[in-house]
Amino acid sequence: MPLLKNIDFKTGSILKITGLALGAIIIIALALRLIIPSFSALFPASGIKNIMMQSAPAFDTDEAYYKAGRGEMEIYSKGGTGGVTMGADAEEFEVTEYSAAIETRRLEDTCARVAALKARDDVVFESAGEYEKSCNYSFKVKQDSVAEILSIINELDPKELNENTYTIKRLIDDYAGETEILEKKMASIEETLANAVKAYDDITNLATRVQDVESLAKIIDSKINIIERLTQEKINVNAQLERLERAKAEQLDRLDYTYFNIYVLENKFVDGQNLKDSWKIAVKEFIRDINEVVQDITVGLAAMIFFALQYIIYFFIILVIVKYGWHWTKKIWDK
Repeated sequence: MPLLKNIDFKTGSILKITGLALGAIIIIALALRLIIPSFSALFPASGIKNIMMQSAPAFDTDEAYYKAGRGEMEIYSKGGTGGVTMGADAEEFEVTEYSAAIETRRLEDTCARVAALKARDDVVFESAGEYEKSCNYSFKVKQDSVAEILSIINELDPKELNENTYTIKRLIDDYAGETEILEKKMASIEETLANAVKAYDDITNLATRVQDVESLAKIIDSKINIIERLTQEKINVNAQLERLERAKAEQLDRLDYTYFNIYVLENKFVDGQNLKDSWKIAVKEFIRDINEVVQDITVGLAAMIFFALQYIIYFFIILVIVKYGWHWTKKIWDK
């Protein structure tokens, strides 16, 4: 092969070729490393994932919390029992709730105005929460003061103010029905207990007269067991009746009040904290990029050199085998 004949396989030539190849590989690697990130920054990826990320709204913690708060208020305000309410007096058991979402550039002042309502005798606060960039309050207002409180809330220019009115008539009827059932059960337990005690007393007297000690012991043991069981049943039923009574009282109490759920979110045009956080993120990303470049031109370059050296050695081994293989093949052919 004329091409192989023209190649000088002296040690010096091999070293020169190897050096030139390594140098070319290093230069190309550095160029790619420096050029590709620049083009990536200028021309962002246009794949599906990137398009989806660009089209999706930016996630903001406060906004998410704001929406979550609204969701809680909406769920809470749906109170009602659902279904069909019997009778024509459902409106006598109507309950009204208001939920307001307020955005403000003066969070402390707005929250303070809502919190100031706590000092009023006609307002009862049930919960209050104040956070770095938001606050929320739940309170009930006596019916005569609802219009005044609504005007105060409207002065805060709420972004949303929702009113929800529903009847609790069916719920009250359910409580009454369950209470009646439990009271009948209690009466039955007390009657059974009284009859059981009387029957055991009669049997005990009979066993005593005939002096049957063994039967008397069994009767006493059985009497104790049934008394304990029925007494526990009475305790359980009493507990259920008390819970129903409390729940019914709480629902009836709602008829005397209107409930308010207020959520306030800070929404500044220029948020210094957000700007500071964005700068922190940018500096961290810059340091990370610099660190990646340093790693690539040190550890990464060394790994690339060894990787390239491996294939260069393979190339020269194959070249030597081809040259001497051709030489021996030609010699055998001439013979």
